Amino acid sequence: MSEATPAADYDDVTRDIAEVPAVEVITTVGVHLMSAAAVKLGLAEDGEAHKDLDEARKLIHALAGLLDAGGTEISSFHAAPLRDGLKSLQLAFRETSIVPDEPGQGPGEKYTGAVFG
Repeated sequence: MSEATPAADYDDVTRDIAEVPAVEVITTVGVHLMSAAAVKLGLAEDGEAHKDLDEARKLIHALAGLLDAGGTEISSFHAAPLRDGLKSLQLAFRETSIVPDEPGQGPGEKYTGAVFG
């Protein structure tokens, strides 16, 4: 392998990223945050082995912040499913938590307001 190969690979990746629309980047990040939060809530296969509510809280809060900041930039067509997923995660967190947060104090509720079933 020559020294030029890593640079060529980097150029290819950079070029590929440059071609991806912002909407796709934002929604992809949102989906990754939702998936990671679901795993940390224990909602995945072998869920209890991966359950970590502190980590789930951080991921849900980050997703809410992303949607608050970028939701108007990606259109409701793309934002609506992410908002629905966020609400589901917030409700699952509330149900899973042993010590429930006060309304409006749950993960991401700084951005979404209090979430009720």
